[in-house]
Amino acid sequence: MFEIKAKDMRGRVGVLKTKHGDVKTPNLMPVIHPRKQTINVKDYGADIVITNAYLIYKDEDLSKKALDVGLHELINFDGPIMTDSGSFQLSVYGDVDITNKEVIEFQEAIGTDIGTSLDIPTGPYVDRENAEEDLEITIERAKEAISYVKDNDYEMKINSVVQGSTYPDLREYCATELTKLDADLYPIGAVVPLMEMYHYRDLVDVVMHSVKCLPDSKARHLMGAGHPMIFALCVAMGCDLFDSAAYILYAEGDRFLTTRGTIKLENMTEMPCSCEVCCKYTPDDLRAMPKEERVKLIAQHNLHVSFAELRLIRQAIAEGSLMELVEERCRAHPMLLDAVRHLGEYSEDLEKYDPRSKKSAFFYTGPESLKRAEVTRHLKQLENMDKKKSLVVLPAYRKPYSKYLSNSFKEFLVYAKDESKGEDEPCIIDNKETDFAVLDIPFCLIPLELDEVYPLSQSDAPKIHDKIAVEFVRDFLVDFAENYDNVLIHPKVLDELELDFIEEYPHPEEIKFEKDDIKKLKAIADYQFGHGAGDALFTGKIKIEKSKKTGKIRHVFDKNQNIVNMRASDSFLILSKLGAKRLATLDGMRNKVMIDNSVESFARDGKSVFAKFIIDCDENIRSNDEVLIVNEEGELLAFGKALLNHKEMLDFKTGQAIKTRKGFKK
Repeated sequence: MFEIKAKDMRGRVGVLKTKHGDVKTPNLMPVIHPRKQTINVKDYGADIVITNAYLIYKDEDLSKKALDVGLHELINFDGPIMTDSGSFQLSVYGDVDITNKEVIEFQEAIGTDIGTSLDIPTGPYVDRENAEEDLEITIERAKEAISYVKDNDYEMKINSVVQGSTYPDLREYCATELTKLDADLYPIGAVVPLMEMYHYRDLVDVVMHSVKCLPDSKARHLMGAGHPMIFALCVAMGCDLFDSAAYILYAEGDRFLTTRGTIKLENMTEMPCSCEVCCKYTPDDLRAMPKEERVKLIAQHNLHVSFAELRLIRQAIAEGSLMELVEERCRAHPMLLDAVRHLGEYSEDLEKYDPRSKKSAFFYTGPESLKRAEVTRHLKQLENMDKKKSLVVLPAYRKPYSKYLSNSFKEFLVYAKDESKGEDEPCIIDNKETDFAVLDIPFCLIPLELDEVYPLSQSDAPKIHDKIAVEFVRDFLVDFAENYDNVLIHPKVLDELELDFIEEYPHPEEIKFEKDDIKKLKAIADYQFGHGAGDALFTGKIKIEKSKKTGKIRHVFDKNQNIVNMRASDSFLILSKLGAKRLATLDGMRNKVMIDNSVESFARDGKSVFAKFIIDCDENIRSNDEVLIVNEEGELLAFGKALLNHKEMLDFKTGQAIKTRKGFKK
């Protein structure tokens, strides 16, 4: 029912399949009032809509017509339709005149595509005891609804709504219990008050603790979220669908939606965008119109802006620049900026879902970028790498650093680490036992052997550094330096970080960085595949072919047998058959995906691996990684590119998980 086509952070471009057509996600479901529809929302980009089954049920005329001709004809929409159960009215009025079973029966009878159980929306900051009582009712009704749908073999797909107020543990508990029920979609409910109060930081906690425990194979719907200024943030947290009547409600108040907030018509001197309405009319034109005509035009603008933002988000996911868009959008309001900074506290979770390589470069846009998945991943890999005896830290110049850096650093170094030496005793450095790294913002240190690997070379930051970034890098460097006996830091680095050492010793006679292609290849392999991968891959009589145009490594051989190729766009290694065999000698499940023996022959023939046949996989696999495909006995069958991360591979039961490059036929 749901497939992922592209990923960035927790954001997914996906396809939601229904009996009335496929829906590309992330997407917005405009709310359609069954009696007050004045705009054909499909003309403005709506692929799916939502309406209220309870309102139809309570209106005798509407109910009869819906049962006679069906929901789609009733609201004049031939695409997929989701229906709410009356939970909103329950939250407003405290009660509704319908039971859970009755509303499920009615939604099926009128032909809705995706129905909803009668959950209990529990607002923010309520007493915990009340939140727990409401939550148990919500879970019991979800169980009842799913059982009823399955027992009666309904065509309708079913929502199970995650509740739990603003208690993270209750959101996790609810999501976990609902996941056991295997619903078709999982809305996250009762968040509208948080958005109305601009409590976006709390919204981050609610969403992140919910999606953390929800299945990756199902679409998630953030209920009542309809303002385009928050779409990017919520998509980055893993939300796939939004619904709202904001487009028409704001229009009725003469308010224009924009990605930077809301503008009142009375304050406008210019139209806010380039949609058809904004190009054709002026603010004075609209103010002079009859109310009904004006509302319709503003609603059209609001729909245009909303769907344009979602198209932009989908493009950002496809190219890997979603977080840059999030950081840009969240500067529209201080509380949104607070929220995206708070999202950084979840960087380890987000890193698990973030592809290791992307089509776009990494642009540092401010302190928020320090908590991006790419930075978190790189610093973790630095901590795990083998450390030599000495560390030399150089200032950043032109990228790639190893190409434009001078080999000799004799006159530029200050020795500032070994307290056991006397003040006049020079430092003795063995070049072969030295790690060379360049100071970088935001990646802190970039080893020269890795300086062409994504995103370390494919990144940029302002030359004027903000104080928070400088402190971040300085703190990391001070801690990281404790791993070495000797640390030599260029004076320019000391100045840039405002770093003072109590003791300074005479620098050594000379330090030289000697370029070594095999050392570089081994470093990249360890960085990409884990410790020991370099030694496993590059043994024998190594021959390296380079690009005549750029001088970069392109192909690596053992005698005449290809081991790996280096991808020009990100300098990651692409395995050959020999490389896959050598990498497979590493212990355990490292870089491996185990599939059911029943499909072994398909993998050996080089056909793609589908998620439903995956039994186990390395937890460090991210989408776009090179992976090894093995059978249940651990025998190497094939190798290819992962399309999902390890959790998604184990959760999905449909769709491709690995694009196989080549198989090993018997």
